[in-house]
Amino acid sequence: MQKKTGTKFIFVTGGVVSALGKGIAAASIGLLLKQRGLKVSILKLDPYLNLDPGTMSPMQHGEVYVTEDGAETDLDLGHYERFIDVNMTKQNNATAGQIYETVLSNERRGDYLGGTVQVIPHVTNEIKNRIQFIADEGKLDVLIVEIGGTVGDIESLPFIEAIRQIKYDAGSQNALYVHLTYVPYIAAAGEIKTKPTQHSVKNLLELGIQPDILIARTEQPIPKSAKEKIALFCNVEKRCVIEAKDQSTIYQVPIEFNNYKLDEIICEKLGIEAPESDLEDWKKFVKYIKTPAHNVKIAIVGKYVGLKDSYKSIIEAFVHAGSENKAKVELKWVNSEDIEHSGPADILSDVSGILVPGGFGDRGIEGKLLAVKYAREKKVPFFGICLGMQCAVIEFARNVGGMKNANSTEFARKLKFPVIDLMADQKKIKIKGGTMRLGAFECEIEKGTNMFNAYQKTTISERHRHRFEVNNEYINTLEDCGLVLAGKNKMLNLVEAIEMPDHPWFVGVQYHPELKSRLTKTHPLFRDFVKAAINFQK
Repeated sequence: MQKKTGTKFIFVTGGVVSALGKGIAAASIGLLLKQRGLKVSILKLDPYLNLDPGTMSPMQHGEVYVTEDGAETDLDLGHYERFIDVNMTKQNNATAGQIYETVLSNERRGDYLGGTVQVIPHVTNEIKNRIQFIADEGKLDVLIVEIGGTVGDIESLPFIEAIRQIKYDAGSQNALYVHLTYVPYIAAAGEIKTKPTQHSVKNLLELGIQPDILIARTEQPIPKSAKEKIALFCNVEKRCVIEAKDQSTIYQVPIEFNNYKLDEIICEKLGIEAPESDLEDWKKFVKYIKTPAHNVKIAIVGKYVGLKDSYKSIIEAFVHAGSENKAKVELKWVNSEDIEHSGPADILSDVSGILVPGGFGDRGIEGKLLAVKYAREKKVPFFGICLGMQCAVIEFARNVGGMKNANSTEFARKLKFPVIDLMADQKKIKIKGGTMRLGAFECEIEKGTNMFNAYQKTTISERHRHRFEVNNEYINTLEDCGLVLAGKNKMLNLVEAIEMPDHPWFVGVQYHPELKSRLTKTHPLFRDFVKAAINFQK
């Protein structure tokens, strides 16, 4: 990597335990710096050997976040986009699998001139090159780099070494280390304990990195004496020990960081001159989140409800939509298999809206179909996303169109009415990773529909992640029975959105609208769905 001082680098690491919120911390720092007028982007480096999370179970890794250019990435990229409102690309997420694949491909081509290929310098140089590429390509003022996992993990060592070298290459005033750690409260002793943080910083020091700023995750306020102790034993300035107490909403975090002058400290240490952060609009929306005028309950009927991160972007889209409607959206998590066993009436009778999200496989499908039927017949506002839309089409075909046992070829092979079928270009694909219909595609919307009322335009672009589509052979039959085709990709001749006739709000979309919702730019479909649920509740 060539020495460069144009872009400032902020490296975010984590210690003690995973799931402390490095992604939220990185996104919050990004927001504060962007609101100072700086051009900012964020890169997530994941130490696992998968090429991307696309083939990983949502129950293990959470949702797969899809970018505009069709990359299947870590869910933290969703936080980045929602906070700094900048579209990420495939360049903003790199895994150890991708790094090693590139290095081994280079070796096979002879790029290393017969030399022995080693972690240092070949792997670390590839990591550094990817970091520098984003900085150069985006002409950034600041690039924030989050290292996945926990300091001390074997697989993260090459990444830690690479960011150590970057500060050496770029100069001390052009790179900064932020370490997120955990300060537990021991209830039995009635004390905050700083030792885990001390050991975490010691691990970093052994790897050649002295953190400049410590962000201390805690459930209880950290006493001044404990902060002073952390500063003393971790070689960090007292003002650079930033308390990160649990908040009722993640969108409060950048406000708290700003109160601790974190962005001011970062600018000072990196030699950046920029005006103060403007958070007025952000604070307004956070106020609506924290002080809603009313509540509304909406059911999410899926099969990954055991791990809420499987639907992370949907959860956040409801936070945004609730804020815009000045309401708190209470989510009722419903395992679709429970509906199969008990029926929908008892489970869904207390909700004012039903959402069936995306997913794969036939487990729980009949329960989702029963939920769709309940919403259609009881006039409960309904929102189907990806597989949820497909379920709506199957249910309509069976119970309105008279196509007994209509189904998707994803769930059954020999069907009389395959109203959902595999896309033609997917039928010969055997390798699963990165081979779906991925990324942004245009959709033409029919006027006079709920879709048009929401978007207020006839051409939109939304992100996709799926293999199956509404079977075009049944479109005329479905329309004759009353199904409204509210949106279509005319270039590919594919159905993108459906609506149900004689229903206050029943919309299904093949794409994933939750991926484009932002706190200050609520997605119009989530906004209108929540509004319809509020009206139903009244």
